[in-house]
Amino acid sequence: MTQYVYRFGGGVSDGGSGDRNLLGGKGANLAEMASIGLPVPPGFTISTEMCTRYYEEGEQFPQSVRDEVAGGIAHIEGITGKTFGNAADPLLVSVRSGARVSMPGMMDTVLNLGLNDETVVGLAKAADDERFAWDSYRRFIQMYADVVLELDHGAFEEALEIAKEDNGFTLDTELSADHLKALVTEYKGLVEQEWGKPFPQDVHDQLWGAVGAVFGSWQSERAKVYRRLNDIPATWGTAVNVQAMVFGNMGDTSATGVAFTRDPSKGDRAYYGEFLINAQGEDVVAGIRTPQYLTKVAREEAGAKPASMEEAMPEVYGELAAVFDTLENHYRDMQDIEFTVERTKLWMLQTRSGKRTAKAALKIAVDMANEGLITHEEAILRVEPMALDQLLHPTLDPSAHRDVIAKGLPASPGAASGAAVFDADTAERWAAESKAVILIRTETSPEDIHGMHAAKGILTARGGMTSHAAVVARGMGRPCVSGAGGISISAKDKVMRVGGREVREGDLLTLDGTTGEVMAGLVATVQPELAGDFGTLMVWADEVRRLKVRANAETPQDCRTAREFGAEGVGLCRTEHMFFEGARITLVRQMILASDEKGRRAALDKLLPEQRSDFAEIFEVMAGLPVTVRLLDPPLHEFLPHEENEFAEVAEAAGIDIDTLKARAAELHEFNPMLGHRGCRLGVTYPEIYEMQARAIFEAAIDVAEKSGDAPIPEVMIPLVATKRELDLMKTVVDKAAKAVFEERGRTLQYLVGTMIELPRAALKAGEIAESGEFFSFGTNDLTQTTLGVSRDDAARFLGAYVEQGIYPKDPFVSIDVEGVGELIELAVERGRATRPDIKLGICGEHGGDPASIAFCEKIGLDYVSASPYRVPIARLAAAQAALKAQ
Repeated sequence: MTQYVYRFGGGVSDGGSGDRNLLGGKGANLAEMASIGLPVPPGFTISTEMCTRYYEEGEQFPQSVRDEVAGGIAHIEGITGKTFGNAADPLLVSVRSGARVSMPGMMDTVLNLGLNDETVVGLAKAADDERFAWDSYRRFIQMYADVVLELDHGAFEEALEIAKEDNGFTLDTELSADHLKALVTEYKGLVEQEWGKPFPQDVHDQLWGAVGAVFGSWQSERAKVYRRLNDIPATWGTAVNVQAMVFGNMGDTSATGVAFTRDPSKGDRAYYGEFLINAQGEDVVAGIRTPQYLTKVAREEAGAKPASMEEAMPEVYGELAAVFDTLENHYRDMQDIEFTVERTKLWMLQTRSGKRTAKAALKIAVDMANEGLITHEEAILRVEPMALDQLLHPTLDPSAHRDVIAKGLPASPGAASGAAVFDADTAERWAAESKAVILIRTETSPEDIHGMHAAKGILTARGGMTSHAAVVARGMGRPCVSGAGGISISAKDKVMRVGGREVREGDLLTLDGTTGEVMAGLVATVQPELAGDFGTLMVWADEVRRLKVRANAETPQDCRTAREFGAEGVGLCRTEHMFFEGARITLVRQMILASDEKGRRAALDKLLPEQRSDFAEIFEVMAGLPVTVRLLDPPLHEFLPHEENEFAEVAEAAGIDIDTLKARAAELHEFNPMLGHRGCRLGVTYPEIYEMQARAIFEAAIDVAEKSGDAPIPEVMIPLVATKRELDLMKTVVDKAAKAVFEERGRTLQYLVGTMIELPRAALKAGEIAESGEFFSFGTNDLTQTTLGVSRDDAARFLGAYVEQGIYPKDPFVSIDVEGVGELIELAVERGRATRPDIKLGICGEHGGDPASIAFCEKIGLDYVSASPYRVPIARLAAAQAALKAQ
């Protein structure tokens, strides 16, 4: 019979850190901490396999699992000496989620479970603290009503606020036992009013309600959004952890906190965290009270007055610091820890590898390698390639004027500017319209996840450095300023007020997540400096990667950026962008409108020096490196006017009448230009176009070779080839132009002629095409379109639903469709190499900067990937990781 319940604590550990897939990250680590002797409250984990079965069987629990859970409760009772539901000295438990990867705030938790009208009296007597017992009961009803019964939590919050206001209190901790008893009565009345039934008094009913709610939260909208954003399969499910409660709200000798063994924002080797005296865990992360600092140094740096834990509880802090070191050395990674102090006794509630910013990830990986805790190879694998994106973009110019209107906590570093919005739906809608937005909330909740992802930055009035907003923003790489106490927000009126100033929806704001400053308007930015830890890790990555990394670039600035980021050449230089510049568009139009070859050549002769200059600038930047130049690809009609008011201007510039121009535009119009008269089909019809481009390439290459002494290596790419004959015809044009230039200049240089494989027929006939083609570059954007029969310009309307329903595991335009498009690429590689063993193979579509696609390229043995300039470092790191994982 399948086992679904795994115990931990009291000298028992049915699992360990290697059981993450079965027990979830939290359950596996609780078992592991218990097994190495750390103070962990006893409990048990219901496995992820039960989550899957729960949904398969109509959200029901079989009797066998109920029996196993009863055994788990007995395990906790045996260790604690308390009995679940006992009126005299009751056992209380927490019920928490725990997926195999961390999903902070996305799923549900219930604390203080086991309280009812009888056990609350017993708890008060056993603890000798009536206020503590009724505070715990108040918290339990509020949480259970929200999580399990799905009632409006706002009504309970309002009742709490009214109770404080009526008594002139500011903090929850000021409420007495009598106040809390009255609040419990009011809460129970709210439950009966909204739910239609009394609050459940049977502790076993409470337990199964909570377990079902935690499993149910796996399919909540916020969890689905988080999974989609982080590529977490829905089939994994979550585990449920049931654990004996320990209490941080038992007076001034009790506390609760969240801590990291290193700074998750900067990566410094310093304890980082917050705690609250006389509080429970949700108080720290929910932003209800302002937490205190963990260390004296952190408190002094922040200029805060309330004592740090190091000062207020020195002995317990010493124990905690020793646990930090034990855990970091055991797991060999920075840990994110939750702890509770119950009347000076320290308890560990959770540990996991902490979420961190890209900057911190780099520093922690490099530092740990230098400390000897991990190897260089492990350091390479520790940094998520896409996280580097946080480091590769501009930051605020320190010399620019800043109209600072508020300051909060620097919760997630980086800078962002955008229009103020006050709800997640507006943020998502405006972002879809290509507007940069700053999401402003009193405090974020898991329901805001879609808006947080859409926003460029996040600002909250409440919450600390470990609040929901801070943790999620750091994981997403979004700048975040939290706990800006000087601002007041009205989400209803869509306005933020601070110091007599108002910020309304649509007003521009800038956030500096590194300093915590909030500024009115836009602030200038500066380019990042990629040295230090970044440079060190890139050196290590380059030592182990096999794949070369090139850039998709067609301007000198793009090429310079790419070289600075470590590009080893240009994998795609799109020449059509050059044709649209300035006066050139007029010459291109004269060529298109010419009635014969002589007229076309006259226009092309005028374009030649412009093209030569373009290529020379690129070759100068890329001297000594390969540059793949794609000859003209788009259909000619794209160069002609489309709007009525443009025709007269173009006709006059071209020296023809409007009717002739309109007739030519109509003649060239195509119903499906993506599959029309473009690419090599233009070259076959008008070979003089490719002839001019080839001549410009070779003349520019020789000019640069003579000037710099370092010859570029042109790779002339013929686009949209479907047959060997097309490539043969175009290769003849290119070779003829090369021979003519070499004879005229009295100098030769190395070059290649190849093709872009972007049609299924080309992939299938790759063996034949390789007889002529010296390289293949897989144009995965168009190959995906032509293979799937899906336009990437229109696919966004339905691909989200396809991914959600498992038709494709990911958007095939973001990550290669390995089963379909990937098989065609693999087939082309095999057949191309069979014909020409030394053929050069790479990809130049957007997939060249996608880590999962790069892993596929490593698997099938491509020679290089080509990505946009800012993704070159991402590709370098992803290529290194792919090589290590392939070993």
